[in-house]
Amino acid sequence: MLKCEPQFTVKNFMEIAELEAQTGLGRDAIRYYERRGLLGKIPRSANNYRDYPSSLIKEIKLLRSMQALGFSLDEIHEVLKGLRSGGIHCMAGARLLAEKRQCVEQQIHRLREVSRLLAHEQSRLEERARRHARR
Repeated sequence: MLKCEPQFTVKNFMEIAELEAQTGLGRDAIRYYERRGLLGKIPRSANNYRDYPSSLIKEIKLLRSMQALGFSLDEIHEVLKGLRSGGIHCMAGARLLAEKRQCVEQQIHRLREVSRLLAHEQSRLEERARRHARR
């Protein structure tokens, strides 16, 4: 099995307020993702505060992007776990991304159809407004 290289490394730590500021994500959402296991094991400092690794900034941004593309939290969990451990199977990961990309392409197609319909209705309404303005 081919394994991809890990993308995330643990170096510096921060408290939750800084992680909020860096990611734009609220502490409730951060803690929710932590409870779901999406952020990995978060170490605690001597004063029992959570020490969030700075690598979580990239992970949270990836997580949010994947969520916006329609990945489930379970799918995101598997991807992040694989990236952290270097144990993601590249072909399986590529298949998952291809499936999601196809869904995105279908959404784009539907959005273009809606956009054409809206443009047509906008033109129709603008023409009616011009006719009413001439009276």
